[in-house]
Amino acid sequence: MSDTMITLDHGSGGLASQQLISGLFLKYLDNPILGSLEDSAVLANTGGRLAFTTDSYVVEPIFFPGGDIGKLAVHGTINDLAMRGAQPHALSLGLILEEGFRIKELERIVASIAESCEEAGVQIVTGDTKVVPKGKGDKIFINTSGIGFIPDGLDISSKNARENDLVIVSGTIGDHGITIMTRRAGISIQGDLHSDTMPLHRLVAAMLDREPEAVHCLRDPTRGGVASTLNEIAENSGLTIELSDQDLPVRPEVKAACELLGLDPLYLANEGKCLAIVAPEKAEEMLAIMRATPEGKAAAVIGRLRTGKAGRVVVNTPVGGSRIVTPLHGMPLPRIC
Repeated sequence: MSDTMITLDHGSGGLASQQLISGLFLKYLDNPILGSLEDSAVLANTGGRLAFTTDSYVVEPIFFPGGDIGKLAVHGTINDLAMRGAQPHALSLGLILEEGFRIKELERIVASIAESCEEAGVQIVTGDTKVVPKGKGDKIFINTSGIGFIPDGLDISSKNARENDLVIVSGTIGDHGITIMTRRAGISIQGDLHSDTMPLHRLVAAMLDREPEAVHCLRDPTRGGVASTLNEIAENSGLTIELSDQDLPVRPEVKAACELLGLDPLYLANEGKCLAIVAPEKAEEMLAIMRATPEGKAAAVIGRLRTGKAGRVVVNTPVGGSRIVTPLHGMPLPRIC
């Protein structure tokens, strides 16, 4: 399509809407199910229990080092499915566009969505677009929902975390959050700051294919970061989680930016990392499996679950001290994803 602007006509359901669908969305996302343009998608049931999730994305800026709002939407929904052990099967795509948004930028985002879906092996099978008057939105908001299938016998949940289980993080923490914050503030940090957004279903599948019983809980520490996610796991399991400060994997660039801005990387959002709560006797094997994948090459054991006060997370320091890590309070960085 030509480099013009989104108008209210594009959301009217008339000719402009049809041209947007055929000239842009189907150009990149076409498949037999989506291309039928029916009111709902009819999908084959491949067996197993059905996992279903939905998420909305309002990140600002919409383009950032390492990704964009479209890539984030695809990866985020895939990862939410993967955290319950589900293999992603299909996604929906809902867009709310602001009048005056450049079609060239929309096309760039849709192309990124298509590329992300192809790389992950999933399809967009249904979608919707609405246009709001100028000033009633901010360029583009995205909602994606996803379904996947969980193999029989698999039960991955924070309620299954047990005493002495080990906590593994699949890679460095804080990358996405600090990238968005510095980009938005116009702060330049020496080094390569970029979002970690990536799909994690293949990493999860590698773990579950080998030792499904060893993986008790999986979570992706997005908004609120590792700190808030581990607090939820501790609360749901009725246990205390002890972390080792020196074992937390943080890239030097991220650490430098956090020190400059007075931030704790434990609270920064991640968009391509998972926390795995695993049986202690299988932890080394799980760690090796994760490190053998592109998504988990920097995986590290960072803590252990203990009896104690339910819902407490503690970080032990190298000098013998400790500090309690509470859930995130307030909104230090709005519109992070």
